[in-house]
Amino acid sequence: MNPDGPIQPRRRFLWDMGAGFAGLALTSLLEADGFFTRGPGATGKGRPASVPPHPLAPKPPHRPTRAKSVIFLFMFGGPSQVDTFDYKPGLQRRDGQTIDNEFRRNTRTRAVLQASRRTFRQHGQSGLWCSDAFPHLSRHMDKLAVVKSLHSDSFAHGSAVLQMNTGRILQGHPSLGAWLSYGLGTVNRNLPAYVVMLDPRGGPTTGAPNWSSGYMPGAHQGTVLRTSGDPILNLRPPAGVTTEHQRRELAFLQELNARHQRRHPDSPDLAARIASYELAFRLQASAPEALDLSQEDPRTLEAYGIHEPKPTWHPLAQGPAPFGRQCLTARRLVERGVRFVQIYSGGGAAGGQNTWDGHHGIEENLRLHCPEVDQPIAALLADLEQRGLLDETLVVWGGEFGRMPVSETFNTGGKPGGRDHNPKGFTYWLAGAGVKAGTSYGETDEVGEAAAVNPHHLRDLHATILHLMGLDPQRLTFFHGGLDQKLTGVVEASPIQGILA
Repeated sequence: MNPDGPIQPRRRFLWDMGAGFAGLALTSLLEADGFFTRGPGATGKGRPASVPPHPLAPKPPHRPTRAKSVIFLFMFGGPSQVDTFDYKPGLQRRDGQTIDNEFRRNTRTRAVLQASRRTFRQHGQSGLWCSDAFPHLSRHMDKLAVVKSLHSDSFAHGSAVLQMNTGRILQGHPSLGAWLSYGLGTVNRNLPAYVVMLDPRGGPTTGAPNWSSGYMPGAHQGTVLRTSGDPILNLRPPAGVTTEHQRRELAFLQELNARHQRRHPDSPDLAARIASYELAFRLQASAPEALDLSQEDPRTLEAYGIHEPKPTWHPLAQGPAPFGRQCLTARRLVERGVRFVQIYSGGGAAGGQNTWDGHHGIEENLRLHCPEVDQPIAALLADLEQRGLLDETLVVWGGEFGRMPVSETFNTGGKPGGRDHNPKGFTYWLAGAGVKAGTSYGETDEVGEAAAVNPHHLRDLHATILHLMGLDPQRLTFFHGGLDQKLTGVVEASPIQGILA
């Protein structure tokens, strides 16, 4: 050991050699000294590495793939699988019967089965089931791989949304978009690698941790586009300030930061700050063009429902225009190389009809939210296909959990007609980028309450998304807290082979 050399290798030597109670004591000392936050782990190696020249520099995938981007359509509140894609004749036959229902983990009650009031039909050459809640999307069932046997861990919105977005029920971990940004870098350095668009009614429960970079460098966190006014604030320079003047100011700041970085080469936050200054400057030229929907053909705007009037039948109804604008924006962003775009339908406090949380009437909930997303999603799939982008864009649809097949009375003061949370068996669908189109995979039980055939924890869904993007879920790691952290956690996860082309 060279006593005059840098101290970091000695710490790593002690870390590798430490064991037992001595190792635990050493861990505490190293944690206090900031060892575990000094830099990102090299993919697949699990040891801190030097910060790359640019934290979003492109990186090769672990395996060849055509997929370049993900559009994640998140139905916040939990859409009802038994009223949309998971047709259950047994539930229809047993309407009104009483069953023993686990409505919270290890808490059971007697509840009454509630059949769907939707009409189901099989569609396309694949014969996949879809209800009349999605008349536009039903024409595209041959593009979808519908997974009907997912399950997760939490009955509560906050922790369930976090788990779907970050793989964990606790805050502080990187989100799926951050993992993809970290694992693959960006295709277009003039735009954010990771973009989030929220429902105009508000954000999801637990807020910003759902698009956070967690313990990764801040460069990998999501950039939120505003739902009204300028999507990104402060893109226009102050009056009288020229581009050349800004460029000189930025160059001066970058020189100061570079000097500091040479003295502190293992500071990921500094590298992220330097990258953010550069991105902010480039966004002034690139973002307005990317977000300008007026460049689109009028027929495209019509297809997405952007000019549809706001409905008047319900104060919370929005119609397809807001989500349509966001879906079209997502297509323009992935077309320009943005890696991950997440769009939320449903927003604000959970428990009301402002989200897909249908406690107080599942029919009213479906009438509100399905028309808001149906036409835009159908247009997005058709638009991506027509432009040759569907093969390289993975589209994912779902929420934090599903709904129960029984009529809820627990949260409604005894009023029937709603459906409660259900993490025991719910549906997601995927389309594009390496997905086996026209596939129905897995089943819930006879009434649609729990995953029964080919059940998969949501960590397998995450593993599937990573796999389709060319990343090995076991090799994509980040060294933090003394562990090689993974999106899928410490429990083994595998891609869902039945939906891979």
